Amino acid sequence: MTPTPAPVPGEAPVPARERAARLLLAAFALASAVDLIALLAGTDAVHTAAKPLLMPLLAAYVAVRGGPRLLTAALLLGWGGDVLLLFDADIAFLAGMGCFAAGHVCYLVLFKRAGTPRARGALLAAAYGIALVTTVALLWPDLPADMRGPVAGYSLLLTAMAYGSSRLGATAGRGGALFLLSDTLIATGVADWPQLPRPDFWVMLTYLAAQYLLARGALGHPLDARATPVAAYREKRTTTT
Repeated sequence: MTPTPAPVPGEAPVPARERAARLLLAAFALASAVDLIALLAGTDAVHTAAKPLLMPLLAAYVAVRGGPRLLTAALLLGWGGDVLLLFDADIAFLAGMGCFAAGHVCYLVLFKRAGTPRARGALLAAAYGIALVTTVALLWPDLPADMRGPVAGYSLLLTAMAYGSSRLGATAGRGGALFLLSDTLIATGVADWPQLPRPDFWVMLTYLAAQYLLARGALGHPLDARATPVAAYREKRTTTT
């Protein structure tokens, strides 16, 4: 019988949950890279295959890390919106917007657990308020009539989420701001404004960065007892002589 190799002195074994978390995060990064490259190359079939994998992988990573259920729910609702927006139909667009809106509600409830807003909260709220009013006012004349109400209501909820994300610190705050930017790029497309080259690439790039930063910020914040950092797993291992 081959003897079991002895552990390397000074090197702690990696817990199974931490290994799983690393693999899931690597899979999310790989799927994101594939999707973004497909958008740059104009390969719609690869984008259609890769996009539905993104949020489930990030949600699974959050679940393995012991993140809050509301965070997992927000990411899975984002997955629903991602899939629906693959269909080129107004009803699918509105349904996808509804999924993202429900995800923003999950985020807002999650942010409430973080306590009071950070310093300079009033200044940040004013900045987001000005951005909301300005963006809706500029987009309004160019939006289809049946889209004006839904877009305005969704923009209000999205802006509230972006502002609330600052409760979790700078990382999540950047995620909220990028989410606002990503959806604003979508709205300019609906309004038929001039677009950047490969507009879908920029929408997905800012969206993926936003969801990752929101997840990272929530996992690193003591929201509740269920948000256990992966590093804590090492403290629970036992040693034998």
